[in-house]
Amino acid sequence: MHSLEFKLPDLGEGLTEAEIVRWLVEVGDLVAVDQPVVEVETAKAMVDIPCPYAGVVTARFGEEGTELPVGAPLLTVAVGAPASGAEPEGSGNVLVGYGTSEAPARRRRVRPTAPTAPVAPAGQPSGGAANGAAARAGTPAAEHAPAPGVARPVGTAAGHGPVGHARDVAPADQETREGPVPVISPLVRRLAREHGLDLRELHGSGPDGLILRADVEYALRAAEVHGRTAQPSAEPHPRVTPTAPAASAAVPPAQAPIRSSAPLGGIRTPLKGIRGAVADKLSRSRREIPDATCWVDADATELMRARTAMNAAGGPKISLLALLARICTAALARFPELNSTVDMEAREIVQLDHVHLGFAAQTERGLVVPVVRDAHARDAESLTAEFARLTEAARTGTLTPAELTGGTFTLNNYGVFGVDGSTPIINHPEAAMLGVGRIIPKPWVHEGELAVRQVVELALTFDHRVCDGGTAGGFLRYVADCVEQPAVLLRTL
Repeated sequence: MHSLEFKLPDLGEGLTEAEIVRWLVEVGDLVAVDQPVVEVETAKAMVDIPCPYAGVVTARFGEEGTELPVGAPLLTVAVGAPASGAEPEGSGNVLVGYGTSEAPARRRRVRPTAPTAPVAPAGQPSGGAANGAAARAGTPAAEHAPAPGVARPVGTAAGHGPVGHARDVAPADQETREGPVPVISPLVRRLAREHGLDLRELHGSGPDGLILRADVEYALRAAEVHGRTAQPSAEPHPRVTPTAPAASAAVPPAQAPIRSSAPLGGIRTPLKGIRGAVADKLSRSRREIPDATCWVDADATELMRARTAMNAAGGPKISLLALLARICTAALARFPELNSTVDMEAREIVQLDHVHLGFAAQTERGLVVPVVRDAHARDAESLTAEFARLTEAARTGTLTPAELTGGTFTLNNYGVFGVDGSTPIINHPEAAMLGVGRIIPKPWVHEGELAVRQVVELALTFDHRVCDGGTAGGFLRYVADCVEQPAVLLRTL
């Protein structure tokens, strides 16, 4: 037995770090190839990371809630000794650019020959003769021709390796070729297996030949079309010199090389359920609400200290989101115009007497906005508990329609994604949304001297129909004052 270290892979799209949300395995557990071992959260989505090795987990690196950079160790796996002393290979599977580097090198076994027409080894038919022999043996020639849309490298003969080379494996031995095929996920591998598709016959459109789901679906459609339209042809293959006139009659016509990444069809995702409701609401918001955004930087050092002191005093822990929510409800009491909605049929602004506070939560199914009822009547402990309950329900997909509707104001804490600022779309039919960026150390003038302080960017997007810039600016300035001096809240408690 020896240990292999599995590192946080490159998750693509320029992401450089991820937060551990939940470990799916414990030290001592037996894991299989491609088994998800940890759930992480990036700036894009929640992702389950599969392990490319099979063995026993001997160590985990990082607790839940810890942020790790790409390339940092995730866990170590004890695997059996290699059969020939060589380093064992992983699955070859990837998320985006992640997998074993050895796998792609063994996807094809070819033997170089002269750079002219292919020369068959002694006792083995050439490309044209092989197809002819297959036809004489009762195998339709169409099965050896590439289906329209199945990718072949430029300069290859249909059903064979590169022109100028001859394969050193017979068709009967193709199923025993070694080396895993790199695919973007185990789901793609299963899709190909269920439809009897050999992944080694595809040329992936992803990085380093990575096979995407779109490649498999395109190949299946192309094979279906080819099955309906393929006709035998007596023309010899233009790039293969036949060994005998009789064999050339069985050679299929040349097919233009088509890469499976051609933008035909694509992946279609129905806009229905929660995703469809969100799309409709955001589209309506853009059509109906003339929004504007103002923002300000605030020194959050004292707020962070106040939270630390609260949690050190014992009792339930207070979340930062709960403190920000408490500040919002206090600000809305001073500037109630922002806790309103517009009735266009009656052409009236309806100012509401209660605060149902929505907050943005990222889930596997997309962005949802659970609503905390009567947030203005809750203290920090109650807000913390309700945020935790609704967040867990959002991640498990158990939120009720009542918990997703009826909000009057939204708090969007996009700082958890490492974002400094944003101009979000107002959650229709509300009138405003407060965005909170990440809190990071920055140089700041404090009490007349330059110091390193914890700084946050606050942004308010508001409906310009319900108020002017003076009201929006006053609301945002009050929120910033409470962040910088939490004692200001004592005036409204």
